[in-house]
Parts: sequence; C-alpha cells; structure tokens
Amino acid sequence: MKNAATGALAASVSPHIALSQQSDRKMPLVVSSSKPNVVILFIDDLGYGDIACFGNPRIPTPHIDSLASKGAKCTMSYITNPPCSPSRCCLMTGMYAQRFGKSGMARGLPIPEDHPTMAEFMRDAGYVTGQVGKWDIGSDDQGPHQRGFMEVARNAPGHQYDREREDGSYVYLTDLDGDYMAEFVELNASRQAASEHANPFFLYFSPFAVHSNVANTPQHYRDRIPGGNGTAYEGAVVAVDDAVGKLLDQLKKHNIEDNTLILFTGDNGANRGHGGSSEPYRGGKNKDTQQEGWVHTPTIITWPEKVPAGVTYDGLMGTIDFYATVAAAAGKPLPKRCDGQDLLPYLTGEKKGDAHEYIYWHNADPTDEPRRNLYAVRWKDWRLIKYPDGWHLYDLKTDPKERNDQASSNLEIVDHLVQRYNAFVATLPPLKPSADYKGGGQVPKGWGWEMGNG
Repeated sequence: MKNAATGALAASVSPHIALSQQSDRKMPLVVSSSKPNVVILFIDDLGYGDIACFGNPRIPTPHIDSLASKGAKCTMSYITNPPCSPSRCCLMTGMYAQRFGKSGMARGLPIPEDHPTMAEFMRDAGYVTGQVGKWDIGSDDQGPHQRGFMEVARNAPGHQYDREREDGSYVYLTDLDGDYMAEFVELNASRQAASEHANPFFLYFSPFAVHSNVANTPQHYRDRIPGGNGTAYEGAVVAVDDAVGKLLDQLKKHNIEDNTLILFTGDNGANRGHGGSSEPYRGGKNKDTQQEGWVHTPTIITWPEKVPAGVTYDGLMGTIDFYATVAAAAGKPLPKRCDGQDLLPYLTGEKKGDAHEYIYWHNADPTDEPRRNLYAVRWKDWRLIKYPDGWHLYDLKTDPKERNDQASSNLEIVDHLVQRYNAFVATLPPLKPSADYKGGGQVPKGWGWEMGNG
C-alpha cells in the first residue's frame, strides 16, 4: 500500500467498477418519478460543534452549510441509543432499539425479522436502494443486502482510512466513499433523465469518518483550515464536507436538487479524545458519556420542494424520526412498530412545538462497559439523568454544560420525569446482554459494487 502523501494524488479517481456494468439485479416495481429521491448522510462520531453552521469557528464546511441554508437546521436532535451499533439499529428500524432487547452495544444482536428496515420499506415502495460505508447492524447474516439494500459498495482492503484500489494504488477511505456516493447518484439520476417512469433512489451514506484514529488524514485537507495549521481531525471533517460536495454536484448536474430529500446527522456525539467538539455542550464518546454531548447531534434536513430554506427547528426530535419522515415522503403508511414522527409538518410550520414531548435513554446492560450505561429523559428544557448518587436535573437552556443540578429545588419535576421514565421502561422487554453476542452484519469486501435484490 502506498503512503498517504502519494495517495493524495489518486484520491480524485472515481471507483473503477461502474454500476452500469452490472445488470443482474431485479428492479423494484416502477413508480412515478414524482416521489423524491432520498439520501441519508450518517456521519460517524460527528460532534454537535464540529461543523461551521453549528458554530465551529475553524473548520470550513461549505457544502454541509449549504444544506442548512437551503433547508432546516435542527438544533435539538438526539440519538436514543448510543453508541454506533445501537444507534444505527434505531435509525434503520425507526424504533427505540431497547424494544427488541438492545439496551447497550450488543453488537451482533439480530434486528427484528418481522419488522422492515428502512431499506426494505423503501425498496417495497419502488425505490432503488443503495448503501455506502459502515453497516454494523444486526447479526452476521443481516448485512445490507439481506436487509433491503440492492446496491452495496464493497469495503476496499486496508486499515482504517488507508485503503487500496484494485490496481494497488492508495486511496483515502473518505474520498473513496464519496466517489461511490457520486457514482450511485450519477447512474440512477441518468436513468431518471432517460425515462419519466424511472425509479427514485434511496441512498444510505454512512462513512467510517470521522471515527477514531484519524492521524493519517491527508495533508491537503489539514491545509484548508485557516492558517494552514489544521489538526488531523479538522482535516477529516473537511474531507467529509468534500464528499457531501460530490453528492451535491451530481444532484445539480442532473437537475434533481429540488426533489431530493437529504437528512444529515451523526451516529453519536463527538469523540473528543481525537479532536471532536460537543460545544456548547459537554461530554461525548468514550469519556463523560453521561453528559449531553454524547447523545445530542447536529442535524440538517433539506428538501427544497417542501422544506423552506434557512429555517431552524428547535423542537425535540431524534434519528428514530427519520424512518417516519422518509415514509411520509414516499407516500406510504408507517409500519406499526415505529416510534418516530414525521418531521415534515414541523419543518414546514404546519405543526408547532416538539415532535416528541419526551425522549428516553435506557441503556442498562450490566455486561456492557459501565460508561455506556445511561438512564435519562428529556422534556422541554429539562434533562433528568441518573448518576450513582441519584437523579440529577439540568436546565439545558440556561445551563448547557450541566454544571448546576436543580433536582433538590424542583422535586415535582423530578418526580414527574421519574414516573414518565419508569412508565417507558415498563413497556420494554427483558434486555439481551452484550456478552451473549459478537460479530455483526458487515458490508462485502473488495472493490466496486455488490448487486442483488435486497
């Protein structure tokens, strides 16, 4: 494998196996192209304070910022079951993962077979479904192909962000993932241009970035930080923004920007030990996971035909709502077991207030790492969380860093929220211990695309 300096020259080369070379997959039922295309951008470990439009003073993220200017910036968006594996399971099933026993990492625990994933739902709604990047969902036999994705970008050999193309040349993984995303949109948008009856597409882009160990971020990304003294982490965020730019270039090229719904967020809060920021909140991944920064993520939703440009939505919501929102956009009824709400009426102003009056966290797995245990509830401006010495209450509006515990002076609120929390927990089945599971669903290895029926 070549080193990062050499590989930077190859980073702009497109994936060498084009989707158009593959013809062995069964197309879904053809539907009207008036349904929007849908793209979910699910960034690994992206902190609330990591991008410019959410307050980062150093990292230039013009492409991500343009999504916010063209759509809705959602400031109170939550992950209901961190970290990575349970977070992705919540997203893809549209429910609290605790409802099928995943009350902690439990990597390898199957997701329900009797409940369609978002990909299965969209495939059956007539969409071409594609996946690029990390999976980390379900059991070993529940990879993306087995759970609804028809076109899956293979995982190139290498380690962390340093990967090889088929010819042996170096490629930075975030660049490769961005190329795959652009390639998927190019092919499917070309189909739409060729026929008014072509299928819309659903793309789930979940890159490994900006996960741990970003030391090998190419220097040209670090150099784009003002002053040219950017850290490896800051450069890694810039690389993600460039990948988003590749998506936006394709949408503009094919004149499908207005009829494409894009939902952007992270899988959990910042990895502060590697340079991520949770500002204005405290906490994040690995350390201080009990604080707000581990579960509060930056979220942007854009659909120019429906969502007004430049709006800010401050209501309580979460990634469990993405499924319901996508289902509404596709014009199909939501499966009964989903916990989420359609966010579109809130983003357009048709509805006011919080999408969820309460949001809960119940990660109680005794076999998981203790730092991942989390007992909390969010209501209005309040966050109630259980520490070893009892329940603590914080007003996040006036105290985002959670330094002033107000439990003793607000006993009625504490009692109310404890009752609500206990009522939620009473609806859950027995948890399934993380110690009983290992492995988990993965994307296929190699280069190019694995094609199938999903």
